[in-house]
Amino acid sequence: MVFSSPVFLFIFLPLLIGSYYALRKELRNTVLLVFSLVFYAWGETAVTAVLLTIIIANYLFGIVIGTILEKPATGTVGLRAAMALAVIFNVGVLGFFKYWNFIMDTLNTALTRSGFPALSITRISLPIGISFFTFHALSYVIDVYRRVSPASRNPLDLALYLALFPQLVAGPIIRYHDVAQQLGQRVTSLTKFSSGIRRFAVGLGKKVLIANPCGAAVDQIFAIPAAQLTPGLAWLGIVCYGLQIYYDFSGYSDMAIGLARMFGFDFLENFNYPYISRSIREFWRRWHISLSNWFRDYLYVPLGGNRVSPARTRANLLVVFFLCGLWHGASWTFVAWGLYHGMFLVLERQRFGRVLDSLWAPVRHAYTLIVVLVGWVLFRADTFAHAAAYLKAMVNFSAATTGEYFLGQYLTSELRLVVVVAIVGSMPAVPWLQNRVAQVINSGRRFPARAAAVLSAAVSVAAVVLLILFSAMSLATDTYNPFIYYRF
Repeated sequence: MVFSSPVFLFIFLPLLIGSYYALRKELRNTVLLVFSLVFYAWGETAVTAVLLTIIIANYLFGIVIGTILEKPATGTVGLRAAMALAVIFNVGVLGFFKYWNFIMDTLNTALTRSGFPALSITRISLPIGISFFTFHALSYVIDVYRRVSPASRNPLDLALYLALFPQLVAGPIIRYHDVAQQLGQRVTSLTKFSSGIRRFAVGLGKKVLIANPCGAAVDQIFAIPAAQLTPGLAWLGIVCYGLQIYYDFSGYSDMAIGLARMFGFDFLENFNYPYISRSIREFWRRWHISLSNWFRDYLYVPLGGNRVSPARTRANLLVVFFLCGLWHGASWTFVAWGLYHGMFLVLERQRFGRVLDSLWAPVRHAYTLIVVLVGWVLFRADTFAHAAAYLKAMVNFSAATTGEYFLGQYLTSELRLVVVVAIVGSMPAVPWLQNRVAQVINSGRRFPARAAAVLSAAVSVAAVVLLILFSAMSLATDTYNPFIYYRF
């Protein structure tokens, strides 16, 4: 089930809200957990057992680690052994389901190239969201081990943390210590609920009205034989992909944050206008913030971070981004994408970074966008050959501009409008405008305070209604509605 589906919008969510608020507070976590499991089982019935196994195992790991910590006399050997088992189990589950096919395909390729027969293998189905809920589980046991949070003695609380439907299948990655208190005690109010609806509507609009049209164009352009791509088409395709993946994933995060607010939870932000960045360092502080922070706190810092020698720091960055690429997908193109970003982060820590910081801001911005867009080619292409051919088409300005495929076929008036709106929306233009309006209103010279408040509320309600209405109309007339990060 996806947030932008009619089943979710018009059946699942109304039933959940009605059930949640009709019952007394003691039963609300149970209602949320039951609906969350139904949400996951809707499309993943056969592998719901994987999620339940993760929940049960990590509850037990947490109890064991917490009990050992309460008895310091037992020493550190048992504590480290329990922690090691927890990490091995969670990483093992993720590795088996996500990378079994990849490992066996790589092995068979090596065997056939060496003249040996390929192995007969059973294909493993990838459970949706496994990369996210295993990282949530690791966050929990590591937080308990580090004494950041106590072990959960209530299995319902931990089950809800791991299975909570807004962040279950595509994040954001919520650390246990950020919501531990909210699991037992959280505040719900009409103000918070209405704020959640607004945030959800914004995310739905991002996904349906921007990401989907961009995605449809991307699929068509990437399906064109690379030899027949013109530079204009190639750049249109990758720009649209950069917009699609941003609005798809940030839209999902907005919807997740909004849904969480409806039920009293406060999730941290996951995106902060990454395309206005002026370096790759800044980009990763703004893009998929929850994942960047997870790798920083649970991998980069334990490896030594930047507290070690420069050579070791560079190695740490490359290891982190190698694993970041692999986390995104079981393919060498994802690994290459991760190492590509890691390489630029290493360069920016050297003299190149000092030179970059001295350049004119628009030049730094252009550099960052080009690096990111070229990286998206690796991320989107299925093979290195496809990526190489696509990159060649982007710079082959001597290629013929007429042929079977040309820019006008794909750059329709609708797509032009969507791209312009998407580019403007990728910058903090709306917050700037809101601040300017607020300054005028608060000055009190032009609008009475009461009238201004009524006008602001009316505009907000109208915007929410229009976003939901146009999104529903688009969903009713268009069957193209994928979520990119569901693959991860």
